[in-house]
Amino acid sequence: MALEKAVITNTTTGDRVPVMFNPEEYSLSRENNYAQIAVPGLSAPIVQFSHGRQQSLEMELFLDTYEAHHEGSRQIAVAGDDVRKHVRRVTDLMNIQPATHAPPVLLFTWGLSLAFTCVLTRATQKFILFLPDGTPVRARVQVSFSQYNNAELEAKQIKRETADYSKFHVVRPGEKMTAISAEAYGDPRLWRAIALRNGVADPRALEPGQRLMIPRLPYRDPGTGKVFQ
Repeated sequence: MALEKAVITNTTTGDRVPVMFNPEEYSLSRENNYAQIAVPGLSAPIVQFSHGRQQSLEMELFLDTYEAHHEGSRQIAVAGDDVRKHVRRVTDLMNIQPATHAPPVLLFTWGLSLAFTCVLTRATQKFILFLPDGTPVRARVQVSFSQYNNAELEAKQIKRETADYSKFHVVRPGEKMTAISAEAYGDPRLWRAIALRNGVADPRALEPGQRLMIPRLPYRDPGTGKVFQ
């Protein structure tokens, strides 16, 4: 079986940057953010999901031009080459693109086992071997890629179970429905959409710590058909 080489593809230009040597290892990490809401009288804060954070991919890339390096029948590095020009093929992926006014979105692939849509957020270069004239011919580059996401990709990847769902709100002590509506929609008069969605009969009798679903607007009351927007 032929050796599969890891490749970094610039999705803006289509340029491909094969790694000179496959990484010995890589790490993937993922985090979620949770907000803590202190409620008097409770033994611990209420924890509410806030948002997910970007997944990250980290690894060390090894580049060497002390000897000639070939990929199949093609020579990709001449013995004694300045290794910095090969390092720049990686670090230049952080440069702002004229067409998009932002660094390019990348696709890091390694055979069929890894495909990661991302941006390059950090690259630390370390040169470890030099010719007598000081030309660096060996380098290690520690790279960090952050998952790339936008609203379109999010909609494709995650199927929301409730069409009118927007977010949850945890009631704070003394908080009124009108204040929640003002915070959620910028208009205190739209509190009825929240009350109807959560089956709140008396908007003045909210309990601290109560979890309310905030519907997207316009919201249609299933019972009466009335639309709030």
